[in-house]
Amino acid sequence: MILSYHPCFVGDENRLCAGREPDHSDRRAISRADAVILPQGTPRCLYKMARQDCPHVFPNYDARFHYPEKSGQIRLFRKTGAPHPETLLFKNLGEYPGQGEKFCLPPGFSYPCVFKFDWGGEGDNIIFIHSRQALAGALETAKKFERTGQRGFLLQSYIPSKNRILRVVIIDQKMIAYWKIQMRPDSILAGVAKGARIDPDSDPRFQQKGIKMVGTFCSQTGIDLAGLDLLFPEQPPEAQPLFLEINYFFGRKGLGGSERFYQELNHGILNWIDRKGLSRPNRQMIACYE
Repeated sequence: MILSYHPCFVGDENRLCAGREPDHSDRRAISRADAVILPQGTPRCLYKMARQDCPHVFPNYDARFHYPEKSGQIRLFRKTGAPHPETLLFKNLGEYPGQGEKFCLPPGFSYPCVFKFDWGGEGDNIIFIHSRQALAGALETAKKFERTGQRGFLLQSYIPSKNRILRVVIIDQKMIAYWKIQMRPDSILAGVAKGARIDPDSDPRFQQKGIKMVGTFCSQTGIDLAGLDLLFPEQPPEAQPLFLEINYFFGRKGLGGSERFYQELNHGILNWIDRKGLSRPNRQMIACYE
């Protein structure tokens, strides 16, 4: 029996957990199921219950919950040996070195660099640090966030990359790659929401290189539904790509829109069910948008 919590995939049994905590009836349903299908927005408590009480769960969000936020992703890159820009992690302002000269960069860093708050994705909460004044502003913003209970930030080396990032989306075992290119010369943010354009065709050799790297990384981590961003340094021309970020919630414009995404997701889930040797549900996917 396939139990689906995803509003756009119809299983043999269907439930929703939006806006509530999973309860005993959820545990009983999960325990009866051969597989559980969860939505991208599944909370930690539901995922934990599904993993404990069912042998097969899609998607695999172990990495998402074991290595949360941007700092967790850096720790995951380090653990797996995935190449990424040099990064320093700070749980709070108190860990930032040289409080007497807090507007100075840590040893080994130079301008320009990139300041990232620990939360957010798709280009949110990222500040380009090109001067001591910009660093002072970022640290002052961090202080304001800490007053509200939001803590943690990263300092990362800036790597020129022709203002573009390769997004590789993995859905089950299928990977779809496209470039996000920022056309504004004054911005380093390559998210579509930040004004970047989609280019699915340029540099196919580099795209294949990125797909191969993402495939290896996902085999190591179990990730099977996410959008991973890679940066290709301008110099040297054949430099190794660097992992930037894992987006478990990702835009769909580069995939052709929501309808195309749900078609791909439907195929991915059914292929996943087949590989597990389970029986497909006797229903079809319905049109629905999260």
